[in-house]
Amino acid sequence: MSYLRKIEYEIVLKDSFWIIRNCPECGRKTHYINTKKFRINANGNKLDIWLIYQCVECKHMLNLVIYERKKVSSIPKEEYQRFLDNNEQLAEMYGKNMQLFRANKADIDFGRLHYGLVKRHETIENSGVGEQIVITIKNPGQMKIRAEKQIAMVLGLSRNQVKSLLEKGEIELKTELPQSISFRISPSLFFMVT
Repeated sequence: MSYLRKIEYEIVLKDSFWIIRNCPECGRKTHYINTKKFRINANGNKLDIWLIYQCVECKHMLNLVIYERKKVSSIPKEEYQRFLDNNEQLAEMYGKNMQLFRANKADIDFGRLHYGLVKRHETIENSGVGEQIVITIKNPGQMKIRAEKQIAMVLGLSRNQVKSLLEKGEIELKTELPQSISFRISPSLFFMVT
C-alpha cells in the first residue's frame, strides 16, 4: 500500500526574548531581560502601556511600547485588567512576540533562545507514488534557526549528519521560509533515526 504520512511540528519558545542593548549605566552593551511587569501611563482618556525589561547587570530599565496613545475603550477590559495586575502570563506572551521587538527596534539575542518542538498534527493519506513522509516545522515567531538544526531536532541527529543526508539526497528540503520549513524523508530512514 502506498501512503503519504504528514507530520507537523511547531517551534515553541520556553522563555521571553533577551535583548542586547547599550546600557547607559554600564557604559557598554549588555543583556536586558523581561521583568514580567508593565508600566501604564494615563493621559486623559489615552493610555501608554509598556513591557518593562531591565539590564541583567545594573537593573537599568527599558520600556518596550505595547500601546501608545490608545483610547482606554479600545483595549479589551480583561486584557487591561491583566496589565494592571502585572499578569506574568501576559508579560511572557508579549516577551515572545517578534512583532513587538521589531516595532521597538530591539535587538534579540538569538543565541540565548530557549525553545522546543511540539508535535501538532499527523495524518496518513493514500498515495499513488509509494511510501513518503513529509515533515513540516512551523516557526510562528520566525526565529533565526537554521533549517539543518530544525531537522536535526526532529530526527535526533547532529547538524553534520543532517547536512550529509541532505547532500546525499536522503533528505529533500522542499520549502524554506521564515515561518516554516518542509522536508521529505524516506520511511526507512525516518524509522531508523526516530
